Amino acid sequence: MKQHDNRTIVKGALVLTIAGIVSKILSAAYRIPLQNLTGDIGFYIYQQVYPILGIVTILALYGFPTAVSSLAARTQLDGKTLTFRQFYFPIFLILFVVSGGFFTILFYFGHDIAMFIGDEQLATIYQLASFAFLFIPFMALLRGVTQGSSNMKPTAYSQVGEQVVRVTIIIIAAVIVSYTGGSPYQIGFAASIATMAGATAASGILLLCFWKQRGNNRRVENNQIIPWGTYIRTILLFGFVASFTHMILLLAQVADSLSLLPTLMEFGHSKIEAMTAKGILDRGQPLIQLGAVLGSSFAMAFIPSLVTQSTTANQSIKSALKLSFYLAAGATIGLCTIFNEVNILLYKDNEGTFSLQILSLSVLLSALAITASMILQGIGRILYTASFIFGTFLLKIALNHLLVPYWGITGSAVATVLSLLLLCVILFYQLKRTNIKLALLQDVKWHAFLIASFSMVIYLVIFQFLLPNPFDLSRFTLFLEVFFLVGTGGILYLFILIRLQAFTDRELAMFPLSSLLSRMAKEEKK
Repeated sequence: MKQHDNRTIVKGALVLTIAGIVSKILSAAYRIPLQNLTGDIGFYIYQQVYPILGIVTILALYGFPTAVSSLAARTQLDGKTLTFRQFYFPIFLILFVVSGGFFTILFYFGHDIAMFIGDEQLATIYQLASFAFLFIPFMALLRGVTQGSSNMKPTAYSQVGEQVVRVTIIIIAAVIVSYTGGSPYQIGFAASIATMAGATAASGILLLCFWKQRGNNRRVENNQIIPWGTYIRTILLFGFVASFTHMILLLAQVADSLSLLPTLMEFGHSKIEAMTAKGILDRGQPLIQLGAVLGSSFAMAFIPSLVTQSTTANQSIKSALKLSFYLAAGATIGLCTIFNEVNILLYKDNEGTFSLQILSLSVLLSALAITASMILQGIGRILYTASFIFGTFLLKIALNHLLVPYWGITGSAVATVLSLLLLCVILFYQLKRTNIKLALLQDVKWHAFLIASFSMVIYLVIFQFLLPNPFDLSRFTLFLEVFFLVGTGGILYLFILIRLQAFTDRELAMFPLSSLLSRMAKEEKK
């Protein structure tokens, strides 16, 4: 019976992982046409409101549902039923009060926040975005209850459905603004409306799934006392703390949205120039997000084994971190090498390439930080992890104020890298303090990694030298060039790693075409 439960948990975790990858790819990919249609100013405006909407998504998808599922599972393990009076209503009420608090603060202080940021025209957008918080109780309660029964599919379906609706509306709005010559601030309004429309779609999917699941269980009311204290503590503490693990990249964007515009004006930019510069720096966000997904998602496949308390859990952690390092480091090195071509392809010019190359180091650091924080959360070190992540957010703001007035957006890129680097150091130190025998520096096959990395860079540089100037190529031809360089460079990097036995057989099994890759590794041993 216990083995069956473990298999259910692992299977559910994998379902959520796949849904998360799809959603994050959608979330990253649509920003490229958004910038192309609205320019750097429009992209700046979107990125000013996106962190708020991102917090809504994370609270409704990860933080509060995790807390609710914990309460639901605990209640059912105690032999009690989830009744309306004793579970659904009090949980919903607590969630509504908390979410309503966020709504009230953002709605009534939206103008003050916009003034603090340095852009008064964002005030109405922030007030509209505040209404998105009111959708959290519905989604969090329904997701949490279904997850408490080890049914992860409703959460996965609603996550993808929400993202599809949101992305579609934003792209349609960007097209309309672009072709009608509307104000770029309309993108901020569209982003808020799209988030609420996506939340409505997600709520509908969840309600349908919940109704089907509810039909199999007749709830009987009883007169037991409502444990308000337990409910409030779990939702406030566990709900918020669990969210921080998923906010590592988002909090860096929050820090930039709060501090970058005024510090860029200290650097000497006019307001319009500062808005454009921030929009240019924000070009890196989709690429960092995709790279972090690449670097951490394969590794996350090892993490569910932690819940089984198996004897291989320690090895799973080592494999997760090592895979995260290899994949994210390869993506970082490759992206830095060809960022000029990527910048021109995606955004039509090479503005800010040097700053964005520095920011690309965040791919490696964020992937390692996400993987390490998920491991710490999996072994119960949730509060420590959340405090470190929040500390990184404060450090990022402080470094922005220190560096940006002298270095512009390069200073912000350096601030992001330094804050993530410190977070990685702290998280890995915390891992070493646990019972995990962690030694990433020893586990990485540095000989294989250095040869693979150097070979890939030399290969990419030679092709860059031989191929025409990217400005002389059509966008389609440049797309083929970049696609070719990314594909062949990545294959070369992985091929050398595999041939030099950088991965174990168990790690190779996580890749597509694993049998072929295992044969390649074994041929080298012979």
